[in-house]
Amino acid sequence: MKQVLILLLIFSSSVCFSQYRKSKAKRSWSAGTMFFYWGYNRSFYSKSNINFNGTGYNFTLNDAKAVDRPSKEIGTYLSPQKITIPQFNVRVGYNVRNNWAISIGYDHMKYVLMDNQPYTITGYIKPGLDNVTNWSGNYNNEPVVTKEETFHYENTNGLNYIRFEVSRIDQWIRSQGGQFAFSTSLGLSSGGILSFNDFTFAGRKDVQTVSMSGIGISSHFGVRFEFWRHFFIQGNSAFGFINQLNVDTRPDDYNSFAKQKFGYTAFEVVVGGLFYFKPRNGCDSCPQWGK
Repeated sequence: MKQVLILLLIFSSSVCFSQYRKSKAKRSWSAGTMFFYWGYNRSFYSKSNINFNGTGYNFTLNDAKAVDRPSKEIGTYLSPQKITIPQFNVRVGYNVRNNWAISIGYDHMKYVLMDNQPYTITGYIKPGLDNVTNWSGNYNNEPVVTKEETFHYENTNGLNYIRFEVSRIDQWIRSQGGQFAFSTSLGLSSGGILSFNDFTFAGRKDVQTVSMSGIGISSHFGVRFEFWRHFFIQGNSAFGFINQLNVDTRPDDYNSFAKQKFGYTAFEVVVGGLFYFKPRNGCDSCPQWGK
């Protein structure tokens, strides 16, 4: 993952700076403007019913609660060697028309089942399969309490939403000379979910089982504070729905998987850059004759 992100950064930076030498744009919302950002997020999830399938079992944990897992040490966010450990967001976009942009990016969220919670389960577990929790037989909305050491489910490396976005960008305030501006963005997104799953059940723990597990759709709103034409700080909010159709839970057993549907809300703070490919009139200070 780190190698891909490094290549993306190098490629976008080299292209942007080479193009910038040729021309300047007039506005961040103008056609021909490219933007890039990196930042961090907090995410919140709705309850869901998680269905677990595998050899000898097919059961559902009802009304499952989950939380994210932000890094607690501030140094993790500031260290170049550790920037992909926290919950992060990275995105590259291009204004194809005035006020309209397309972008692609990677939202690295983390999904952790809350333990020591009262849940109910429905389904079947083969007798003798699980001698740790002693879950066995048929269940019909029967109460259970999960413990991390005996039963646990999480996507902490993580719940990765790789999404394509179409957004509208509007600039509302711009100081004389353009040293400061205030803009907003409103977008719709869709994409795939890349899961790195950890699963503990029946006396066995597997970590970082990788799968393309589903799809997501979402809406996004951002408030951007721009500085000196080329830099910005942006706050984003996201509201979406994720359908995980097949989360692989065992690396050596393709018949073992989980599935669920849930909504989410995320809040992000990002920093980024603006690069201008195509000016309106070939320069940044040419006089505008007539209307």
